[in-house]
Amino acid sequence: MKFFTLSQPIAICGLAVTVFLGGCQHSTCKVSRDVSIPQAKSSWQTFVTAYLDSYFAENPAFAVLQGRHEFDGKLPDWSEAGLQKHITWLEGQRTAALAFAEPALNSSERFERDYLVAQIRGDLFWLKTADAPHRNPYFYADALDPDPYVSREYAPLAKRLESYTKYARAVPIALQQIKSSLQGPLAKEHVAIGKITIGGLADFYAQDVPKVFAEVRDASLQMEFAKANAAAIAAVKEFTTWLDEREKTATGSFALGTEIFEAMLRETEGVKISASELEAIGRKDMQRNLDELKTACEKFAPGKTMDQAIALASAHKPDGSVVEVATRQLAGLEKFIRDHDLVSIPGAEKANVAEAPAYKRWNFAYINIPGPYEQGLPSTYYVAPPDPSWSKEKQDEYVPGMGSLLFTSAHEVWPGHFLQFLHANRSPSKFGQVFVGYAFAEGWAHYTEELMWESGLGEGSPEMHIGQLLEALLRDARLLSSIGLHTQGMTVAESAKLFLEQGHTDMATAEQQARRGTFDPAYVNYTMGKLMIRKLRADWTATRGGRAAWKQFHDAFLKFGGPQIPQVRRAMMGDADKGELF
Repeated sequence: MKFFTLSQPIAICGLAVTVFLGGCQHSTCKVSRDVSIPQAKSSWQTFVTAYLDSYFAENPAFAVLQGRHEFDGKLPDWSEAGLQKHITWLEGQRTAALAFAEPALNSSERFERDYLVAQIRGDLFWLKTADAPHRNPYFYADALDPDPYVSREYAPLAKRLESYTKYARAVPIALQQIKSSLQGPLAKEHVAIGKITIGGLADFYAQDVPKVFAEVRDASLQMEFAKANAAAIAAVKEFTTWLDEREKTATGSFALGTEIFEAMLRETEGVKISASELEAIGRKDMQRNLDELKTACEKFAPGKTMDQAIALASAHKPDGSVVEVATRQLAGLEKFIRDHDLVSIPGAEKANVAEAPAYKRWNFAYINIPGPYEQGLPSTYYVAPPDPSWSKEKQDEYVPGMGSLLFTSAHEVWPGHFLQFLHANRSPSKFGQVFVGYAFAEGWAHYTEELMWESGLGEGSPEMHIGQLLEALLRDARLLSSIGLHTQGMTVAESAKLFLEQGHTDMATAEQQARRGTFDPAYVNYTMGKLMIRKLRADWTATRGGRAAWKQFHDAFLKFGGPQIPQVRRAMMGDADKGELF
C-alpha cells in the first residue's frame, strides 16, 4: 500500500486515486463473474471471502500490493471490453451484497456489508461518473508500477526476477490497451503526469532494475529478463511518443464540474455536502492556522514579517542528507508516542528510509507499506531530492526545513500512515485490512501532525510550530484549490498563487501542487478527513473524560481498518450521533 505526502515547503503528496481494474490478460487466469443473488445457505463471510478472491483476480496488480503473490506479473485487462466487464462485475457484486437482509446479519456483518458496498460505489464513481479510464493516464500509473518486485523482499531475488520478467512481458499489451482506452483530446496536465509516472518508467527499467537483479546468476533467467525488459522499455518509449502527439491537441479541460465533484465527495467518502459549504469549512480552518502561524512567527522572530520568519525557519535545513536526518527522526517520534501513551503500537514491524526513484520524484515523500498478506516485511518511507534541472535557488528552497521534515516524518510513519496500517493489518475484518480509504488514511496522517504538536512534540518551539502549521496550510490550500479548479474555473496559475500566498509554500511546491489538483481532485481529503476525525474525537471523548480518553479514541478509531469516516462515526457514536461531520 502506497501513500504519498506532499509536505510544505516540499513537493507533492497524496494518496493516489487510481482504481485497479479489469481482469487478467492471460488465459490461465479464471475470473468468476457469478453475480447471482446469494441463497439462504450462503453466509456473509463466505461471500466476503469470494468477493476478495474475485476482486484480486479482477485487479491482479492490486492483489500483488496486498501480498497475494499468486498474481505476480499479471496486469489488468484495460481494453474497452475489459473495463466494461469489470463495471458489470462490480454492479452485480453490489446487488448481491445488498441482498443480504438485515436480520440475517449481526452488527459486525452489517458494518462490513455497508463498508463493501461503499467501496464498490467509490470504484464505480471513478470508472463511470468521472470516466477516469478514458480521460486520465494517471488512472493507470499505480497498477503499472513494478515496485513490489524491485524493492519488496517477499521472496528470493531469483523468484522476484521471474515475477518481474512476467510483468515486463505484460507491459506492452497493457500500454496498447491504455492507448485504445484514452479517448479524444486529453487535458494537457493529464498528459504531463502521464509522461512522468508512466513515461518515466523507461529510465527506471533501463537503469535501476538491472542493478537490483544483477546478483542473480542463472543465465537463462537473465536472458529472459533482458529480452522482456527491452521490450517493456521500447513500449514505454513508444507510449511517451504517443503522449507527445496527444500533447499537440491537449486542452485545458480537466475540471470535473460541480455536480461530479460533489458526487465524488458523496460516492467515494460518504460526505453529503455542497462544494460551497466545504469551501467555507476549509477557509475557516485555513484562517485558524494562519492566526496560529502569525503568533508563532512573532515568537520565533520578533520584529520580522511573517514571510521573513517563515524564511528563517525554512532556512534551518537538515544537517546531512534528508534520508539520514529522517531516519534519526523516526526513532525519536516512536519514543515520543510511547512516552506520551498516545496510541497503541501493535507489532514490531519496522519502517526504513530511502531516496525515492526518479519516476516518483514528483512527490517529496511517500511510504510503501506491505499489504496484509505479507509477513514480517519492513515498510519504506521515501524522500525525494530536488529536480537537478531546477536553478540552485529553487533546489535549495525545495529541501524542507527541520520543522516541516519533522511533521512530514510524523505524517508518513509515527504515528501517521505506518502506525495506522499496523492497526489496519490487524483489523478483525479481512476486508478492512485490504481496503483503506483516501480520507481515512490521509485524514488520519494529517490529523496526527497536529496531534503530535498538541501533545508536546517540539517542546513548544515556535520554529517547530511553524513547520507543523505550514503542513496544515498546504492541506488547506489543497482543499480550496481542488474546489476552485474543479467547480469555479480556477486556472493552474491561480491555484499556484493560492499555494504561494495563502499556503506559504515555495514556488516549486506551489507549481507542483497546482498541477496535482488537476489530476487528483480527491486531495481535498487531507483536510476534510482531518476535520472529520477532530470532530469525532471531540464528540466521542466528551463523555469519556475528554483529553484523557484520546488514546482510547485512537485505538477505537483505528481498529475499523479504513472505511468512510461517516460510517465509522455512526458506529462509534451510536444513538448519540447527530450526523454532524464537521
